Amino acid sequence: MKTIILPLRNSVNLSPARLAFLLIPFVFGCFGLLPTARAVSPPPDGGYPGGNTAEGTRALFSLTNGKGNAAVGSEALQSNTTGSQNTATGASALISNTSGAGNTAFGWHALLSNTPASNNTAVGASALLLNTIGIENCAVGHFALSGNVDGSSNVAIGDQAGTSIVHASNVICIGASVVGEDVSNSCYIGSIFGQTSSGGATVFINSAGKLGTATSSQRFKEDIQPMEHASEALFALKPVTFRYKKEIDSARTHQLGLIAEDVEKVNPDLIVRDIEGKPYSVRYDQINAMLLNEFLKEHRKVEQQATKMQTLETTVAQQQRQIAVLMSQVQKVGEQLRANTSNSQLVADNP
Repeated sequence: MKTIILPLRNSVNLSPARLAFLLIPFVFGCFGLLPTARAVSPPPDGGYPGGNTAEGTRALFSLTNGKGNAAVGSEALQSNTTGSQNTATGASALISNTSGAGNTAFGWHALLSNTPASNNTAVGASALLLNTIGIENCAVGHFALSGNVDGSSNVAIGDQAGTSIVHASNVICIGASVVGEDVSNSCYIGSIFGQTSSGGATVFINSAGKLGTATSSQRFKEDIQPMEHASEALFALKPVTFRYKKEIDSARTHQLGLIAEDVEKVNPDLIVRDIEGKPYSVRYDQINAMLLNEFLKEHRKVEQQATKMQTLETTVAQQQRQIAVLMSQVQKVGEQLRANTSNSQLVADNP
């Protein structure tokens, strides 16, 4: 950068206003050396009023007063009239949408049938293909949630995931070809059933939907006490046989277990509650720990009895040996008496 020297003679006598007047041309000259900001050339041709963007044959073709839409691809958002904040990238993406807002579709035929529904996300060819009025669905993958018509708040991740969902809501399908079932408030995850995780831990879920494992290390626990008699609550439990209702188990499989409400009466800490605080299930892992405690208590009793029996057997054996010795002595004494008796008789017979 070059230094600019102003040849101002007698500048010490210049007033501040006069000095500023002389410097202004040089300041603007320095700004003139900076790079000039320019718009893109040629200028964008897809920008339209209301913050709408359209590129492609018949993209946003029916728009009236919708705002903030972006349609890229042949017939993308073609039928949209008043819907706003929609994003469609791909041929025929969101082609039927009329007034739905906040939808995002990436891929050929993504959200193809969507009309007034809002806040859906479809990423992948034919994702959410048949959805019309279902809202707040999220489908990621080729044909993901492609059969959904009016179900809402569904999530499907994976190629052809969730294809069996039509009307159900709040369904989660994770994994390629994990098609799920048209049953609301259900979850399906692939690559788990039939797989062994040797040395792993059992996974639990609480009423808030949090997954986790039970930790057994001492560093996670406090107020540790022997179970002692707490496990005797087992003797008040009432095991039953039952079948789940048909809507839960269509096969009506015969089951063995406990009734949560019955267990609650025995020990409220042994049950799992639902989000409303009602009895939902039984903490069978705690039942197992109680069974172990009772088994160990009985085992100790058996060991004590075995020790007593061993002591008794030892005592009996000693007594038997003593009896044998006594019997031997008695036998000898008897023999001696018989011998003495015979000798005495001989003397008597031969005076």
